[in-house]
Parts: sequence; C-alpha cells; structure tokens
Amino acid sequence: DRGRRTAGGAWAAMGTLITKIVFQPPEPTYTKDPNLIWLRTTENEVIPAFFIDRDAKFTLLFSHGNAEDLGMIIQYFREVSHILEVNIFAYEYTGYGMSSGEPNETAFYADIEAAFKYLRDIIGIPWQEVVLYGRSIGSGPSIHLATKTAVRAMVLQSPLLSIYRVAFQSRITLPGDMFPNVDRIGEVNCPVYVVHGTKDEIIPFWHAEDLVRNCRNGIAYPPYVVENGGHNNLEIVARKPFYDRFSRFLEWLDKESISEELILQANASNF
Repeated sequence: DRGRRTAGGAWAAMGTLITKIVFQPPEPTYTKDPNLIWLRTTENEVIPAFFIDRDAKFTLLFSHGNAEDLGMIIQYFREVSHILEVNIFAYEYTGYGMSSGEPNETAFYADIEAAFKYLRDIIGIPWQEVVLYGRSIGSGPSIHLATKTAVRAMVLQSPLLSIYRVAFQSRITLPGDMFPNVDRIGEVNCPVYVVHGTKDEIIPFWHAEDLVRNCRNGIAYPPYVVENGGHNNLEIVARKPFYDRFSRFLEWLDKESISEELILQANASNF
C-alpha cells in the first residue's frame, strides 16, 4: 500500500514536470487588436477570441493545436469559413498569445467554457448550431465541453487519447495524466467526426482508432483516414477531399435528426 502511494506520488510529480513540457506556447504572433473579443474565465484569466460571421447555419467553435496561437490561424479560418460556409469562433488558451496566466489543463477547460458561453449567451448561437472543432491538444477541451453540455456535433482532427499515452506510449490512464479523452469520449452524446493521418509523427494513428472505438454506439461518424498524412499537414496532403468530406459531414448533420440522448442532455444541463 505504501509502495502504491509512493508510486502515485511519483506519477503526480511527473505530471507537474510534464505540464511544463506539454504546453508550448509560441512567441505571440499578434498584438492586442481592438477587433478581438475579450473573455474572462472562471479561473479569473482574460483570453482573446475572434468571430467570423458569415450568417451561416453552423458555427465551428475551434480549439487550436499546441504550438500555435490565434495570430497564426485567423487568415486560414477566413478561407475555411468561405470553403465550408460556416461561422468560426476561435478562442485563445490561457498563457498563449495575448492571454493572461500560465497554461494548464484546468485553465484550458475554463477557456472553452467561457468561449461557449459567450457564443451562446452574448452572440446568441443556440447549441443546436454549435459544432466543436478540436485540433491536436484542442481535442481535450472539446471533449470536456461535449461531456458537460449539449452541442450539435464535434470534429476531432489528429486527436490524442491522453497526454501520457502520447509521451510514454502508455495504454492506461496513470496518476497525473492530462486530457484523458479516451475515458471521457464514452460520455459524449453528439455525433463525432474524427480525422487523422496514418503517418502522424506526434500523435500516433492508433489514438484516433481507439477514440472511435470508445464512442457510444451510433455516435461516431465514419472517420477520415488521411493516407501518409502527418500531424500538421492533413489539409495539404489530402487537399480538396479534406474539405469535401468536412462539407459532407456538415450536410449530413443538417439533415440528421437530433438524438433523444442529446436533447435529454440539453434539458438536464445547468451549464
């Protein structure tokens, strides 16, 4: 028993060290632009966000990857909003870009919660029109939010099962692990569309396979496997089919009835 406690403490200490390694905010690529939206989180941090409004049916709530910030993605999403005919709401993580604070797992969850509440309560986008879109580490906050409140759907690009499963190729959730997506995906009620490359050099392809396998029955939309796709180049390797398949998913979503489980989640949520 004592040995187990010692081992648990060692893993928790490892978690603190991993936190410093995991979160890799780049040097900010933008300044405090007056056009940015500023949000206060429940962790009392202030984070910026941007909203691209095309008056479209669906709004993608985007959670970006690790070594990027809003300045690196805004131009790309102006193009994506046009290609996919969607609105885009993208927020910054605590400790990244022009945000206050230091990045950590709890802060990331507070960040997406603040973004969703602003989208719903201030801009006025109902949950039935919100599609979460998490890339890489952004799969963590996206899955977290989908377990807390109803959203119409979720797209996960190059997602991870958990941080330790990336760092140590572990197959179980260890003490101190972060973003335990594999343990939470089974609580998600909305349709889930996963995209991953077979040659991902950072998050192995089996992470996507296991996530899809752990979805509840009828939740996982057919995943898109990008042959020879790496971690950061799926759009370049796949080219047009990447956007065609994304569009098809959104078209399917528009016609598909909302499940009873999702409606029950929406009615039960006090989020």
